Amino acid sequence: MFAAAHYAALAVFVTGCWGYGRALLGRLAPPPRRDAGLEAAMAVALGVGIFICAFQALAIFGAFRPGATAAVVAVGVVAAALQLPAWLRERRALLLANPPAAPWSYVERVAAIALALVVLPALAAPLAPPIAFDELMYHLPYARQVAEQGSLGIHDWLRYPWFPYNYNLLYAGALQLGDDVLPHFLNGLAGALSVVMIYRLGMLHANRLTACIGAAIWLGLGDYSNALIDMGVALFVLSACVALWWWRESEVGKPAHGGIRWLGVAAFCLGLAAGSKYQALIFLPLVAPFVFRHERSLKAWALVFACFLLPCVYWYARNAIMTGDPFNPIGARVFGFTEWTPADYVQQVADVRVHAELPNALLWSVFFAPFSPLWKRSAAVRAAGWFCLYSVIVWVVTSRYPRYLTASFPLLAAIAAVGWQVVFGWIVAGFRRLAGARASAADVPPAAVTARTPARVGDWAIVLLLAVLAAVSVRQTATKVALIATTPEAREAVLRKHVPGYAVMDYLRRTAKGRVYQIALNEAIYYGPNPIWGDTLGPWRYTDFGKLSGGDLARKLSGMGFVAVVLPDTVVPVFTARVDFDKYFAVQYQQDGSRVYRILPAAP
Repeated sequence: MFAAAHYAALAVFVTGCWGYGRALLGRLAPPPRRDAGLEAAMAVALGVGIFICAFQALAIFGAFRPGATAAVVAVGVVAAALQLPAWLRERRALLLANPPAAPWSYVERVAAIALALVVLPALAAPLAPPIAFDELMYHLPYARQVAEQGSLGIHDWLRYPWFPYNYNLLYAGALQLGDDVLPHFLNGLAGALSVVMIYRLGMLHANRLTACIGAAIWLGLGDYSNALIDMGVALFVLSACVALWWWRESEVGKPAHGGIRWLGVAAFCLGLAAGSKYQALIFLPLVAPFVFRHERSLKAWALVFACFLLPCVYWYARNAIMTGDPFNPIGARVFGFTEWTPADYVQQVADVRVHAELPNALLWSVFFAPFSPLWKRSAAVRAAGWFCLYSVIVWVVTSRYPRYLTASFPLLAAIAAVGWQVVFGWIVAGFRRLAGARASAADVPPAAVTARTPARVGDWAIVLLLAVLAAVSVRQTATKVALIATTPEAREAVLRKHVPGYAVMDYLRRTAKGRVYQIALNEAIYYGPNPIWGDTLGPWRYTDFGKLSGGDLARKLSGMGFVAVVLPDTVVPVFTARVDFDKYFAVQYQQDGSRVYRILPAAP
């Protein structure tokens, strides 16, 4: 029932998204190449964007309340119901107009089985309670704050109070109408939609094998067990690329309701991405020259700017007006430092460099794609390849942090699928040449060997590959299922095991009567009092308190209204070693390797 209830809630939301998105797409001419699956996925993606804009508008005016959220969902569901009959008729017409699909080959069936195996752990992953570091540190705390207040605000106790939070508004709506597991499904929805898009794009512009491999790679790389926003950004970037290609293919004919309107859709999707994460801005220098090369009318560019700014201008304009830095805090060196200091900036950059590493090896084959016949035959494949090359170059120059490349992962996966076919084609050709050489040396007719030996080796390799993939899938699914907590007792057990400091944070949430300052427990603040202060960066940085004596620390914290300090046992010796610490602080509660210290009234 637990899983069924959450998937039912997701189905209602998807229905509402499709209702809004389908209404928008109905005002445009159909894409030059019709594909019901791709168009449906695009409709849902656009509906997600419309939900974000609606929630943002409600929150700006302080009207983001559960009733309003439910009303927005209900209108989308009604819109879907009204459009469903016409869509079904259109879909049947498309099926009749298109030639019947070719039978599945042996290799394609194997690829489909592999894709199905990768799906299994992704279905169970969203059901776990929130335990990921960043979702507990600021994604969900921000969403909860917005959900409770019904408005947008600057919450300086969070690590990134000035960031654009488009996708997090969906999590806020989910917290208003459901529990904190539901945001995982909204994150997973972004991944699932982009998987469908990659599959359908592979079918349209390459072949069934490319579609299955590309979808399986991206599905396997996605993380469906948290409420981060990277897959949401990836969905909007991919949707923008799809809309751009539809515009490019329809450009010659310039249909009355198509043409530049697809540019507007692409700009809207990029605006949604830029309003969710600053890293999405890196795609503008790639997209803008491409568009300018083919479209220079003022009308088209006015539409592009309007559609791009609609979902993201609030965040950047607010930051520029209130801090002078529209990209606060990453623009500090250009626009000046506000809440962050130069030391904070250096620390953040150093942290990104520490986590620099190569992306998943499944994507490395992307560099072999130009050797494929598909590269020469399909302009769409070449365009996606250039997008991947640009993304990788920018990523190498700027961060080399794998998560910052996630927005490009869907298309990287699709082009990597093309590359893997090249690599395996070379391997098979090598086996055939080797078998032919051995046959010649043994004075055996080559046809008697080359027709069977490589195939036999390939069969065994495929069986082995599927066996390994099945074992990995079962193991990962079991791991994900073990994290599912359907009762309060099971949930507490999971959280105490996987979230350092959960027990003391939960205690403080239930008992604290004033402000609480935490040290080195950022990953647990979602489960603590709301709000809770303390971080490595920003106005509540630890270094501003860490060098004070026990008395000075108590006086400073008390003067700011704090009544308690919570920290892990690993940090306790650093504080208890200070002169007079025990005079001003006393242990109030300790559990699972963390402690709560009460600030004693004796502190002046």
